[in-house]
Amino acid sequence: QQIQEDLNKQLFDNLVSFLRRSHSEFQEKTTEWTCRMKSREIPTAALVLGVNVTDHDLTFRSLSEVLQNNISPYIALLEAKDCTGVKHLMQKLLGQLMNCYIDVDSLEDEDCVQVSQNRIRCSMTSLINWYESVTKKTDSETPRKKRTSSSKHWQSPPVVVIFKDMESFTTKVLQDFIVISSQHIHELPLVLIFGIATSPMIIHSLLPHSVSSLLCIELFQSLSSKEHLLTIIDKLLLTAQFPFKLGEKVLQILINIFLYHDFSVQNFIKGFQLCIVEHFYSQPLSVLCCQLEDAKKRVNSLSHNQCENIRRLPSFRRYVESQVSEKQVALLTTDSYLKEVIQKLLEDLHVYHENYVSVLRCLHVFTSSLPKYPLGKQIRELHCACLENQVWETEEYESSLQLARMLNKSDLVTMLQQCVEIFVSSSGKEFDKTVEKLKEFLTQFQKLEAEAFQEQDVSVSSQKELQKKTDLYHLQKTLLELKESRRSKKLTKFEMLRFEVVDYIDSLVRNYLVPADHKTLHEIAYFNTASVLREHLNAAPRTALHTALNNPYCYLKNQALKSDGGSISNKAPDICIVYKLHLECGRLINLVDWLEAFSTVVTAVEGPNADAASSDQVDDIIHARFIRAVSELELLGFIKPSKQKTDHVARLTWGGC
Repeated sequence: QQIQEDLNKQLFDNLVSFLRRSHSEFQEKTTEWTCRMKSREIPTAALVLGVNVTDHDLTFRSLSEVLQNNISPYIALLEAKDCTGVKHLMQKLLGQLMNCYIDVDSLEDEDCVQVSQNRIRCSMTSLINWYESVTKKTDSETPRKKRTSSSKHWQSPPVVVIFKDMESFTTKVLQDFIVISSQHIHELPLVLIFGIATSPMIIHSLLPHSVSSLLCIELFQSLSSKEHLLTIIDKLLLTAQFPFKLGEKVLQILINIFLYHDFSVQNFIKGFQLCIVEHFYSQPLSVLCCQLEDAKKRVNSLSHNQCENIRRLPSFRRYVESQVSEKQVALLTTDSYLKEVIQKLLEDLHVYHENYVSVLRCLHVFTSSLPKYPLGKQIRELHCACLENQVWETEEYESSLQLARMLNKSDLVTMLQQCVEIFVSSSGKEFDKTVEKLKEFLTQFQKLEAEAFQEQDVSVSSQKELQKKTDLYHLQKTLLELKESRRSKKLTKFEMLRFEVVDYIDSLVRNYLVPADHKTLHEIAYFNTASVLREHLNAAPRTALHTALNNPYCYLKNQALKSDGGSISNKAPDICIVYKLHLECGRLINLVDWLEAFSTVVTAVEGPNADAASSDQVDDIIHARFIRAVSELELLGFIKPSKQKTDHVARLTWGGC
């Protein structure tokens, strides 16, 4: 939330300044406001937020809070589903505005009589009368009873109406409201904000020129959802501050859902939260997934069973196999020695994360400036490539190195300077020598500039000598000699230095960008169960519904519902019994036969009871239960009434799930 507030700060500041400008004009009754009154123009902000509609609610809530704190307490948020007509729109508008005016002082004031929405006529005249009454009341308040936020608001704060989903509003509702509002703009400082998901042109598509000319529109564009996501990945995942990490496949699933489904940052965060919950719920050793100092303390309190769980980890077993036989025996038998080793391994894992992030950013500086982006333009793509396997063994990495060996001097110097800044600001303690080496490269590039001027003078003199030879034979001979000398020519100092820089960056990559699954105890910090995440996020409703109706034990976990594959449990809900019976039928199902089969199952379950009511009453109850179960099955879309036979229903689903 803090990251998104920071990203939206510039947008909100621009909106606040826009509202203050339009507001101050009304306060001072300036010439511009007078001209606007004559033309009946309403100040309007067109806020383009993008197609990620699920993120808009959070943006509008934050915007509403900012406007209430800085501009006006009178903010109304309107949605198309609540405003099917102008009457409903005015009811919603008046209701929200009157609730906005309630505060602590007004509740304590016995003389304050709250106006009920139901007792007044919802019209623009009522809104103007209410606004005049509340602004006059504010003016007449004594200093002791003034609201705490009154100092932030003007004497006559504007009424801000936010249309959250403008595309969903009907044209008639918008037209009528704008026309009516424009006729009263000299009495009510109204400001409109249109939330737009597609394009600002939607305003002119929905509103004719006669209506859109009543609006004084200013356009505001929010950051794209991709930029939001990149910032969140950078601040939450590519940092050593948070111990919890996502595996390559899990991260790729979340990114693919974002890119190919909804562009929703909120849904990405929900998926991230689901990964956290699933990791700490399913991984017994996630107790050690915390800050390094806390993890070391928790290691000392590990039980013998938890130590055994650590010994079963695949990464730890590989580590044990790499040790000498004496250490292997100690690690597998002595818990105290194991805890000492675990503390050291956790510290190594923490250092690995610190170094990984810094070198990854440095590599991204190089790869993002290359043509064609072999390893991707975004750092998330590079991060996924490094998590998947040893990135230096891929063809994309090799082509990136080849392209880097052809960079010019200015680009190389700029990249090295950025890398120096990254390593200097890094929390890793192993990069002092790296910084010195990179600064040494920069010094060598500076020395090459003076030598480059001398080489340029030599080449100019050789060209002059070549021009002096006018004889064709001597000219051809000289050209051939120059060609041969270029073939056998050694690399220049700049080319050698460029190769040296690229090779040094390559050595950093090979040392620090080892895939996480190669590190011991990575299972504690990394969530890699992509199949579980895919089951939760990639919903298969028909399969889930079939499982619930065919095997209710899968969800209810009631031992009484356990049954063999073909039998029907004696405790199953009615809809499950009806569903299993309908699977045995053809295209058309006879309701009478279906009822008899249902009654047979139910009576066989309940058994004969002498103290029960009469058989007619029992039949009526069973009949009612059957009708309800069939109606539920029809509501779920498994059957529908048949026009061929009145006492039959048609089956709609076929095949296994």
